[in-house]
Amino acid sequence: MKMLADGRSLSSVAAELGIARSTLRSWRDSGIEPVRRRPCFVCAGEPLPVPGAYAALLGYYLGDGYVSRQRSTYSLRVSCDAGYPGIVEDVGRLVAAVRGAGPVGHVRAPGCIVVVGYWSHWPCVFPQHGPGRKHERALTLTDWQREALRSHPADFLRGLFHSDGCRVANWTSHHVEGTTRIYEYARWQFVNHSEEIREWCTLALDVLGIPWRASNWKTISVSRRRGVEALDRLIGLKV
Repeated sequence: MKMLADGRSLSSVAAELGIARSTLRSWRDSGIEPVRRRPCFVCAGEPLPVPGAYAALLGYYLGDGYVSRQRSTYSLRVSCDAGYPGIVEDVGRLVAAVRGAGPVGHVRAPGCIVVVGYWSHWPCVFPQHGPGRKHERALTLTDWQREALRSHPADFLRGLFHSDGCRVANWTSHHVEGTTRIYEYARWQFVNHSEEIREWCTLALDVLGIPWRASNWKTISVSRRRGVEALDRLIGLKV
């Protein structure tokens, strides 16, 4: 580890010590001591160990994530806009918190960074997974997922709005005594083609008492000042 800390590359250290690069990378990211992943709480029939982190990761997963088979295990991949490193970091922390231990990978693609975590129990944790796009198949929440959403709605909305949402500046004009005045106001928007996911978004907003409206069939908007200020405070800006 000292060689890497001194600035040596993984390849040069691996060649000198005769150790696989993947092993060195794992030691660098997670330490040399063996790590144990959290037992699957779904299989064990136990309560969610980190409901807030799970609610946020569920939002990210429903927005820009997918679970896929990888030989003897499964991978969770969440695509993040490369222009928001804070979101990339947030997703990485959440993956580690829900899974319990092990390295979290980052794969660069044009304009985005894909956060990757491997675990055999991702299908248990996200039973919405399946072939095809989410909006092309019926989705349902389990009772324990719905409880996580209701008990941690702000975390859930952070995942949704920071993946498939945006905060924009709108304007309107009013004619007052022959003069046209321009007024600017902020708006949060969440865009998703899945009717179920939009429904869960509005459910979380209702739990928090945040007013919303459907701008069109795929867009949920929060435009009133107190609602925008509440979301700013509860989920933070995209950074």
